[in-house]
Formats: sequence, structure tokens, C-alpha cells
Amino acid sequence: MERRAQMVINTCTALGEHSPIAMIHDVGAGGLSNALPELVKDAGYGGNFELRQVESADRSMSPLQIWCNEAQERYVLLINPENMNRFTSICRRERCGFSDVGTVAARDASGDSKLVLTDRESKEHPRPIDLPMDALFPPKRQQDRTVASKKPNFPAFIALPSLRQAFGDKLDSLDLFKKAVERVFLMPAVGSKSFLITIGDRTVGGLTTRDQLVGPWQTPVADVAVTATSFSLVGKQRTGEAMAMGEKPTLALIDPAASARMAVAESLLNIGAADIMGDLRRVKLSANWMAAVSHPGEGAALYEAVRAIGMEMCPELNISIPVGKDSTSMKAVWKEKDGLKSVTAPVSVAISAFAVVDDVRNTWTPQLQRVEDVGETILMFVDLAEGRKALGGSALAQSLGAIGNEVPDMKNFGLITDYFDALSQLHKSGVVLAYHDRSDGGLITTIAEMMFAGRCGVDMMMDGISKSGDAADMIEALFNEELGAVFQVRSSDEINFKRCFATCGPPPGLIRKFGVVKSKTKQTLTIRHGATTFATLDRAEMQQWWSKTSHEMQRLRDNPACVDSEYSTIADSEDPGMSYKLSYSPAENILPLTSSITGFFGKAPRVAVLREQGVNGYAELAFAFKAAGFEPVDVHMTDVLDGRSLADFTGLAAPGGFSYGDVLGAGQGWAKSILMHENTRREFGDFFKRPDTFALGVCNGCQLLTRIKELIPGAEHWPAFVDNTSQQFEGRFSMVKIEEDQSKPSVFFHGMNGSTLPVVVSHGEGKARFPSPNSLQELSNSGMIPLRYVDNRLNVTEQYPFNPNGSPGGVAGVSSKDGRFVAMMPHPERTILADVASYVPREAAEEWGEFGPWVRIFRSARRWVG
Repeated sequence: MERRAQMVINTCTALGEHSPIAMIHDVGAGGLSNALPELVKDAGYGGNFELRQVESADRSMSPLQIWCNEAQERYVLLINPENMNRFTSICRRERCGFSDVGTVAARDASGDSKLVLTDRESKEHPRPIDLPMDALFPPKRQQDRTVASKKPNFPAFIALPSLRQAFGDKLDSLDLFKKAVERVFLMPAVGSKSFLITIGDRTVGGLTTRDQLVGPWQTPVADVAVTATSFSLVGKQRTGEAMAMGEKPTLALIDPAASARMAVAESLLNIGAADIMGDLRRVKLSANWMAAVSHPGEGAALYEAVRAIGMEMCPELNISIPVGKDSTSMKAVWKEKDGLKSVTAPVSVAISAFAVVDDVRNTWTPQLQRVEDVGETILMFVDLAEGRKALGGSALAQSLGAIGNEVPDMKNFGLITDYFDALSQLHKSGVVLAYHDRSDGGLITTIAEMMFAGRCGVDMMMDGISKSGDAADMIEALFNEELGAVFQVRSSDEINFKRCFATCGPPPGLIRKFGVVKSKTKQTLTIRHGATTFATLDRAEMQQWWSKTSHEMQRLRDNPACVDSEYSTIADSEDPGMSYKLSYSPAENILPLTSSITGFFGKAPRVAVLREQGVNGYAELAFAFKAAGFEPVDVHMTDVLDGRSLADFTGLAAPGGFSYGDVLGAGQGWAKSILMHENTRREFGDFFKRPDTFALGVCNGCQLLTRIKELIPGAEHWPAFVDNTSQQFEGRFSMVKIEEDQSKPSVFFHGMNGSTLPVVVSHGEGKARFPSPNSLQELSNSGMIPLRYVDNRLNVTEQYPFNPNGSPGGVAGVSSKDGRFVAMMPHPERTILADVASYVPREAAEEWGEFGPWVRIFRSARRWVG
């Protein structure tokens, strides 16, 4: 339902000033009782509504339930009468239900307006609501609240004695340090979030240039999310949008104001990884506040936190907070036999930072570049805490059951402004190879995560960062979560790096060279102070600690065998990671001269981009065909069912998504809407029988084509695609190999034979299940499996996660005997632009030009059409 409603909104928005929607409001807290009055109030009117015109499938609902229930996936809209026919036709095409529930009511002669709700089925109460709008929305009303501060009195947290208390006196300082690292890396706030990331679709829309997973080994450590502005066929448009988060809820237990300041600062350091257009003033924030304001001390704590950033920090930084949300009842109370029980959440604010990006290609990641690839490099530490090392509220303190009484903070706002000026210069200079901020888990976590992403080692010198080489000082320096960041630059660029900070007159100790990156064969972290080695930690062991909590959660939720298989890959230090090995050049123009002439003087061949309710990958698929010289046309299944012919189309493209919510099985409902309607079945059958046509089904579209294979010539051995072996939705970047039968050239894979490269996968039902034991072999012998999953060593595989769904023989896609019809589970259309991918080597993107390697299959189809 949400997808159908969104399609209606998108269609109306695309009409620009001719959109039928005058105003819109989502239905949230309070249901219609809140949304409808707010809608008409914001429009400057009152309203007349009829309760029984609200669509309801449950006739037993009371008037109160209909008016006040908070069912989601609903909007209230204001449509002017002259636009109702257009709005109705859009809703009908998208199969999106709506109810005409009333009208706005003009103000009377005295300027007053009313909210009236009628109930035509009630004889006793035919007019349950008849109120002046001013009674609902009193003009100039301000809420007063008296609160009292309640300052906590927590004991100080001193790390080394706390570690000895937790692990005993028999362990030496090195072993205690290793225990501390392991304990911190097991914290959910610090460790891998892979169990949450890979079950989400992060690539829909085809514009994601930076998601959470970084580098050839897809490590979940990105600081910032970045999307390209739009699809473009003209020029090298590389602008985009950046989004980043910041939150420090545990600090609020000690100091709510510091917690809010640090949340804002963290969001800014994270978004600084993107090449922000302009200066800090271009960054906008959203603040999501949570508090139990009626709990003693919490109302005052909320006031302190709001004042700290809303009236002090952000005005000083010239940053606005134009939007936000609040939840002020974060306390649950219930009764048990032994009395009342309650849980109270402390004050917290989740900050989302947004900004326009100048060049999406200049986004930094935490992936350390190896010596073998870029030469000798150094690590630079920028300490924005000016030497402070508070451990209160840190992950180390939490892991030992403590809180502390002194927290990290940021009060030198000018230093943040200067830091951002330096970041802007660094992005332009191109000297930064990797970047990561210091946050949860401290400096030790920052360095470790950079190592995980780069699968390399680091030699780290703590002189000047730690007061001494003693365990107490080293632990304090490595685990505090004050503001700071680590940069990797070439040794030859050290002066250029420092020059970018020169304009701010950096305070003493702000910038410090403190490490070097080792070769890929030495994947260890060596920590030194002076001539003494304090500790040496193995990359694989640390990464297993860091991934352990996510791994255990996944084992409870998913297929344990798959989860264990993925966990085992961490220890493989020889894993070469993802790679692009192409037998063709993405920049090569393979289109015949006649196609260019047609483009100038005639109509381009038309491709029907077929949609059904729930499909969401239509835009990027349409652009892929447009970029290859086709004319994509939006065709909804309602159009075909209403008699729309496919006779004027050369190609048919079925996009990904969740048709009918996959409730009948992926692609099943969509297929039934074709097979069970005689005229529609005939229309598709006639299309497939024509010798001049082709079809491509991607993901949900692949599932559709394989479910209607009885209509497709040469597809009798095609499999169905069923639940992944992992028993989970898989959103990943997976390696595939293209195998084209040279004796029967394919419509889609011209010149691509033997290429191996990553591709987006995003599905819950992608495992090939064949109709008979011989079908797989028959397809293979006939050269009808053009796409197979391979591991990072380029071997066809069934091993998870390299094969994300467990398909036998690594099957990722199938073709018809003549190569005109292809069904594939991966999404080549989502990485059409050169910069849109979870991992692209920068030098490769420069070589490719505007488009990435997957544009080739669409150009191949255009070449075939001629």
C-alpha cells in the first residue's frame, strides 16, 4: 500500500504546477483526528468531514476507533475540485484506494472557522464533533512547564583499576589491554552492524554512491551516505547529497548538554567525509529528541540539551536545525505482583546532518590503501579535543558496568569551523587516501576499523598522544571518545596536508603524525610508545571480536550454516577482495552507425518498462535503456489489462521490487495477472513469439519471467527462484562471471565473455530451483547460463556470502536458447553511472567515463536491434 501511495504522490509531483495535490499530511499520532484538522488548519480553513466516508474493512469499528486509530501507510490530501478527475485516474492506474472524506470550510463573517464531523449512521450523535478551530488550535498558545534539575553523582571511572577488578590481578598489562579491546569490540554500539545492513535494500533508485559497506571486502564502516543528484545524459554531472548521523545518549546520563553538543559534532565529522559544496553553513540538521519529561530531572535535562545546541552551538556555527521530531514520553510503567515497575530512557538526541555534495567521486572512506597499491603512506591524527581524554560514558566504561563522571565535550566551536575549512581544502587537494573519525570505542576502534576495511596492518606511535607508555595512560589515550579524526596520506604529501590546516593557525598538538601502513602480508596492529612496543594485535582476531555480536545475532535469526560461513571469511588474510576484470572497455561505442542516424532523424526503438503494484526499480531500468539509445515507456499492468497493446515495442523490461508484496511468492502474483487473463496472456505470448523482440527481467522481473516461461520460446528448462538458503533477504554487492556461448551470440552480452565484476543483489527469493534433475545440466550444456556467482578468487561458487542465495552451480541468470530473453536476479541497472557502486577503484572510474561497466548489456541490446 505504501508503494502504491508513493507512486500516486510521485506521479502528481512530476506534473509540477499542474499537480492535483494542493497540500499533503501524513497520518501519524492521533490518526485522522489529528491529521485532518492540521491539514485544513494549515490551509487556512475549517473542515466538514463525514466519518462513514472513511474507508474501513472492519464494520465493527466504533466512531472513536475510526477517527483516532493510528494505522500507518495513510496520507490526507487536499485536492481542489477541478483536479479530482485527474487524481482519480492516477489512483486507478496505480490501484491505490482513496476516500473523499469531506471539504474545507471557509471562515464566517467574523473570521472564525469550525471543525465539523458528522456520522450519518448514528441517530443519537449525528454530529459528534462541532468545534471552533481556535478551540483545537488556540492562537499564540504557549505551554509552560516547571522543572527541577537533578544532577547525578556517579563515581569517577578509572580504567586500569576497573579492568583489574573485572579480570583479576593475575593478568599483566598487555593481557588486560587485549581484554579491554575485546570487551569494547563486542559492544553493539562499537562492533559490526552487518546483521542490520545486509537485510536492507540500499541500492534501489540506482543513485547510491556511498552506502555502509566499504571497499573490496565490504566492511560496514562508512562515515557518510552519499547519493547522486539525478540521472544525466548530458555532461559529467557529479553533484549529490550527503547524509550522516550523530548520537551520544550515554553521555546524557552525566551531562545532557555535552551529549547534545557531541551528537552535533559527531554528525559534522561524519559528513565531512563527503565533498561538501560551500562551507559549514550549507549543512542542515534534523534533531530527533527523546525524553521522559515527567520523570524527575529529565525535563530539565531536555531543556539543557536543547539550549546547548539550539541557542548556543548551532547559532555559533551558523548551522540551522529546520526540522526534527520529539518523543517526550519515553517511560513505561506496569504493574506486577510485587508492585509497580518502570523503565525510563535517558534524554537523547539523534542528529541527522544533510548537505549538497560538489563531487560524489571525492567521498572519503575508512579503507586504508595498501603500500603495494599507493606506496609509502602515513597516518595523521587531528585531535579536536585539545588534549582532553575523558572516559565517562565511553564504551570501555559501559563494557565494565560503569558510567563515570567526566564526559567528552566540544565547546571550542571555532575549532570546528576551522576544521571544516581544512576539510574543504583537503577534498580539493586530493591528498587524502582514507579518513575516519574518532567516536564510539575511541582511537583504537578508529584504527582497527580502517585496518578491517583495507585488510592491512598499522604501526602506531603514541608519543605525544599518550602521556607515557604506562598501561593506565595508554588505555586512557586509546579508549577515550573525544572528538578527532585519522587521515591517511602519502608520505610525500605530509606538508601538503598540514598546509590545508595552516589558515586556521592550528593550536599546538592539533595535528600529529602517528602511524604508518604496513604491507598486506603484515596484517597486525603494533602500538608503540617511544622505543617500547606496548601491544601487537592481529587484524583477523580483532575483526572477529568486532564482528562477534553481529554474528551471534544473525545465528539466532538466519540459517546458522550461512552465518558461520561468512564469519569464517574474516580469517582469510589472503582473500584478494572484489575486483573488476573486464574483457571490454565500458567507454567503447559498440552501437552501429545506423542507430546514431535513427537517433537524429527517426524514433528510437521503444522498450516497455513494465510495472505492477509494489515494483520499485523502474526508474533506474528506464534510464539504463535510455542511456543505450532506446525510448523507455512506462507501462503499468493496468494499462495492459485495459487493452494496451505491446505490438509497438521492440523490448520489454520487467524491473525489481516486491509485486503484490511477494505475499503469493516472489513474482507469483504478477505472473498470475498475466496468465489468468486471456487477452493479456495472448498479448504477452504474441510479443515473445515475434522474432524482432527481446526481454530482460531483473530480480522481481526475473521471478516474473521464469513464472511465465510457458509463454517464452526456448525457456522450458528455466528454474523458479525460491527462498535464499540463508532464509533472509540479501542486499549485497556480489561478484559474477559472464559466460557467453560464442557460437550463439547473446542479445545482451556482446564482447563480455569471461568478464568478472561486482553487481548489486537485493532479494529474498533468489535461489534457482530447477524443474528436473537434468535441467541445470541442459541449460549449462546449451550455453543458457550467462551469469554465475564467483568468489573473490573468481571461482564459480555456492559458498555464502559470495553466492548470496545458494543457487546450484552459482546460477545468477538464465537466457532463452536464442539469447533474446534473459532473466537475472542481480541488478545491473542500479550501477549504470560510473560512480554509483559500493566499490569502484578510483582509477577505474576515471577510465570508464560517465557510465560503469554494466551499461554494456543495454548497449548490446541496442546493437542487436540495429
